[in-house]
Amino acid sequence: MPGFDVTEAVSAADLARYDAVIDVRSPAEFALDHLPGAENLPVLDDQQRAQVGTIYVQESRFLARRIGAAHVARNIALHLETALADRPASFRPLIYCWRGGQRSEAMATILSQVGWPVTLLRGGYRTYRRLVTARLYDTPQDLKLLLIDGHTGSAKTEVLHELARLGAQIIDLEGLAAHRGSLFGALAGRPQPSQKLFESQLLQVLDGLDLTRPIVVEAEASKIGDRMTPPVLWRAMQTAPRIVLEAPQVSRAHYLAAAYGDISADTDALEAAFDRLPVAPSQERREAWRAMIAAGAFADLAQALIDLHYDPAYDRAAKKADAPVLTRLAIEPADPNSRAAAARAIAGAVQVRYGGL
Repeated sequence: MPGFDVTEAVSAADLARYDAVIDVRSPAEFALDHLPGAENLPVLDDQQRAQVGTIYVQESRFLARRIGAAHVARNIALHLETALADRPASFRPLIYCWRGGQRSEAMATILSQVGWPVTLLRGGYRTYRRLVTARLYDTPQDLKLLLIDGHTGSAKTEVLHELARLGAQIIDLEGLAAHRGSLFGALAGRPQPSQKLFESQLLQVLDGLDLTRPIVVEAEASKIGDRMTPPVLWRAMQTAPRIVLEAPQVSRAHYLAAAYGDISADTDALEAAFDRLPVAPSQERREAWRAMIAAGAFADLAQALIDLHYDPAYDRAAKKADAPVLTRLAIEPADPNSRAAAARAIAGAVQVRYGGL
């Protein structure tokens, strides 16, 4: 009999019972997705995993297992001398790999021999992934959503954060997706998480909310950059009541020029975004935009893009929207006091509809 326990329970409450959740997969596997709060202590690094797999396929299973075992033993020894060196005798870790096989069993066996009360996740990461899929794709949620809507450049994200400071429950989808949700919304130097990691982070946020209370979300398209909003949340968003922020085009253009300063500073990123416009700009128009960039006239460029792309796209989507508009609020996007006032007004609307934040 193994000297460790085995479980398949991976809810947020289940994971909270452990002092640590240890993912023993390779760093590349961990980067794609992992259990909430997990720390990566790989028993095979990326290069070692590739080496063992190649030997297994091209030479022999026995040789692959022998070489792999040597790597695993050295790596676990290193973790015991470094990352695990200060853990007390009462340390209770949950350990997992891809499917609860040899990698996690090796770590669990050695750590249990040290004397720690170890638990192994049966089925490994795949057990957790099935839970995420069931929650975000298959099981309807009774979510009391309220959407902040408005044309691009209406400071919806900043107002959402103001609401959080007022005590509202929010889901910041753009923050989770590492993208501002628009054609030019990529964050310089910050790639988007994988779809699976995005979903894991979203589920972690949902698990931390009180679903009997209202939740405020920024109105988004079904995709935020390259990340898809999972069906359970997307269906709820499509029928959720909305509060629409309204600002003059010129105000939105100046706001966008400041808020998208990282993109404005990257000429190549701007050119790449121009190529993704659904209506390809003429050469004459592109040359005019390049002249604006050279002159540092980014508010003028933002105004041109609002006219050509952003406002027509928003107006088309708004005509198709099948959700009530609770109220419309005037806002000056670049003015912190105006954003704060809008957040207070939204909090009042939530009070009226739901009885509080």
